[in-house]
Amino acid sequence: MSYKEQFIWKKAVNLSVRCYKLTAYFPKSEIYGITSQIRRSSVSIPSNIAEGYGRQNKKEYIRFLRIALGSARELETQLIISLKVELTKSNYIESVLKDSDEIQRLLVTTINKLLIEV
Repeated sequence: MSYKEQFIWKKAVNLSVRCYKLTAYFPKSEIYGITSQIRRSSVSIPSNIAEGYGRQNKKEYIRFLRIALGSARELETQLIISLKVELTKSNYIESVLKDSDEIQRLLVTTINKLLIEV
């Protein structure tokens, strides 16, 4: 199976796409600030899932899943800040926050499952 067939990777890619669309409406003054941060952290999630999947063993895969989880938590923080400073309508950010929360739960579940197998 390829990493592209993984449910968690697909969900993470969709989250990243949603983040790009969301930040397209942020003020242009934020392009090098929070817009860039949100885009980078959101892309980091599926990228680390993919990189870890291609590694030699489960321990390395778990390490990359933990990095992806860190990026997901970073993204969540950036989205919360964007909400608090009202960079866009709250219902848009809240919807993406729900997706971010789901990705975090999926990552934690996957990591815990793999830790049992190691």
